[in-house]
Amino acid sequence: RRRRRSVQGSEDHDRASRRPLRQVITRPCSKVVIKFLAIMQKNGYIGDFEVIDDHRGGKICIELIGRLNKAGVISPRFDATHVELENWQSRLLPSRLFGHVVLTTSQGIMDHHEAMSKQVGGKILGFFF
Repeated sequence: RRRRRSVQGSEDHDRASRRPLRQVITRPCSKVVIKFLAIMQKNGYIGDFEVIDDHRGGKICIELIGRLNKAGVISPRFDATHVELENWQSRLLPSRLFGHVVLTTSQGIMDHHEAMSKQVGGKILGFFF
């Protein structure tokens, strides 16, 4: 019996959502992506990750632990002072107690909690929760 492709696609999606991925490979690799992943790992959202050098753009194999709901990149990279970080936090994150906004500052790449404590601003890279 033949089924429509849309029905079959939705069933495949349901099966995939019931069986969450344990690893994901992303490419290309850059220093900014590695530092972004290190912040996610430090906060317990992902497990270990491994950089694979294939003499092209590089790949990263990331071990997922099931805590990450959403991760996003902000393009263009908007400027944000340490006073404006509270506003960006409320715009990007679902709750004040939940998630992190990652930004690049003159003191390196850090999340918004660390930037507020050091009272530095920078450019918004992305968010995750």
